[in-house]
Amino acid sequence: MKVNEIFKSIQGESTCAGLPCTFIRLTGCNLRCSYCDTQYAYEEGRKLTTREILSEVRELRCPLVEITGGEPLLQEEVYPLMGELLKENYKLLLETNGSLDIGRTSPQVIKIMDIKCPDSGMCARMNWKNLEKLNPKDEIKFVLSSQRDYDWAKSIIREKELDKKVTTVLVSPAFDKKTFAKADDYEVAAGFNLRYKLEPKIVAEWILRDALNVRLQLQLHKYIWKQIV
Repeated sequence: MKVNEIFKSIQGESTCAGLPCTFIRLTGCNLRCSYCDTQYAYEEGRKLTTREILSEVRELRCPLVEITGGEPLLQEEVYPLMGELLKENYKLLLETNGSLDIGRTSPQVIKIMDIKCPDSGMCARMNWKNLEKLNPKDEIKFVLSSQRDYDWAKSIIREKELDKKVTTVLVSPAFDKKTFAKADDYEVAAGFNLRYKLEPKIVAEWILRDALNVRLQLQLHKYIWKQIV
């Protein structure tokens, strides 16, 4: 399969945030979200066999592994790869954009599935049938670029009772690469509010006001390494 990168880092998202994690980033994505911060994974990568990937993962010596992208379910070879990782007793996460059928994914894999909000530009591409294929331990994620996105996500959470389908519903302000690019060194060092399309404090206030049963998520790796991606 075509692999963009394999590396070990601190997990920046999901309920595993803060834990050491090996990331397998596969090449290719069928969506083009307005806020995408991994455009380099659209095409770039190297061909690796499942055996070669497993060898690199073992060398990183980390019990938590995430397969991400791009969109990993685009590549048929991801299914035997997940099977082999589970056989070796890794705790396995799958980050998926919600547009492709997740039904073939083992229930042992923790799926972190996006629901694309209107400002992503990809809302119409959602596969809503996936909601019936989630397990309670899976996670649903909304990335918010505006109050419109927040209000839309809130209505979807309540209408479809998402907090009853899965243990964790994540809401995350979208990162604003344009604002970051214009920031001077002092602004970058002093604070991250200017890096988000929505100020995290405002999102937190909305969640508390609306008694929304969600987890506010910031991208921890951006705080640690001051990086865009």
